[in-house]
Amino acid sequence: MPNAGITGWGKCLPPAALSNNDIATFLDTSDEWITTRTGISERRISHVPLADMAHVAAERALACAGLSGKDIELIVFGTTTHDDQCPNMASGLQQRIGADGCAAMDVNTACTSFLYGLSTATAMIRSGVVRSALVVGGERIAPYMNWDDRNVSVLFGDGAAAVILQATDEESGVMLEKLGCYGEARDILRIHGIGGAYVHQDRLTGVTEWQFEGQEIFKKAVTGMGGACEDVLRRAGKTPDEVDLVIPHQANLRIIEYVAKRANVPMDRVFVNVQRYGNMSAATVPVALCEALEQGRIKSGSLLLMPAFGGGLTFCAHLVRWGARTQPIGSSSIDLPPSPYSALELVQRYRRSKGHALT
Repeated sequence: MPNAGITGWGKCLPPAALSNNDIATFLDTSDEWITTRTGISERRISHVPLADMAHVAAERALACAGLSGKDIELIVFGTTTHDDQCPNMASGLQQRIGADGCAAMDVNTACTSFLYGLSTATAMIRSGVVRSALVVGGERIAPYMNWDDRNVSVLFGDGAAAVILQATDEESGVMLEKLGCYGEARDILRIHGIGGAYVHQDRLTGVTEWQFEGQEIFKKAVTGMGGACEDVLRRAGKTPDEVDLVIPHQANLRIIEYVAKRANVPMDRVFVNVQRYGNMSAATVPVALCEALEQGRIKSGSLLLMPAFGGGLTFCAHLVRWGARTQPIGSSSIDLPPSPYSALELVQRYRRSKGHALT
């Protein structure tokens, strides 16, 4: 049975950065208040649709692997913030990269969507359904944000990243994973205003209300990710000392620190970039993976531990053996157009355009 090695990777971050001081111009908050509670200093705000960010990330991943779109047999697109509910995001990406006729599906498990998608594509390669796959994690959260809610608006940002999987006989790719969900607690993280429940009910207003019970989410996140890490290490017969790098979901710094402690891995072997991007939901793990490679923190044969936690309340941890190559084969010239607005101007446009409050 073949493994599904990661042979290409690429990210796309919108250029406009929203600082904590920017947020303090319209909310009762400060840089100190935000950084001490979350570890976040800034986050990106996209001026383009999610499809555009995903396209750039996908083209960079393809070039990195030395492939073109026609080599891809499956696209799995992990996101919660679809440009359209129908047709799906994956089919649009298929069209853009020229992967004519390949299978294309979306996965929505919120912040765990990329890793759930990685499991899906890996299983299809192992079972022989396909031999190559493109897995994307991307979000454009800014348009859905209630920017007047300090509890959530300081946390999230936009971005996308992608990886290429290819069948291989070498020991690389996902070795073991643990997937789970605290369905009984799903209502502690809920976005009111998105979905069929609000259509034709005098509730679809262009504004959302976020039900976000921070303390309970924190407890579930630490328990879910920490327990999943323990599970995959135990089943793999590995100790925390054998993990070369933890690449966790970047929700906030305190959660990352607690999960590392629970997994018995010191912070110097944990990759953190939440300070620059905030919580990009499905994009956090693949963006962090790309940056860990860029910084030389992943070597040939490295053992990686990737835990995540998201809405639902889903959780997971993936144990990944890196392959031989850590440098791109090629590069892509495709990029986003410059933003005509600053991040603060983009956010202010969302705030001015929102409708009346939900009932």
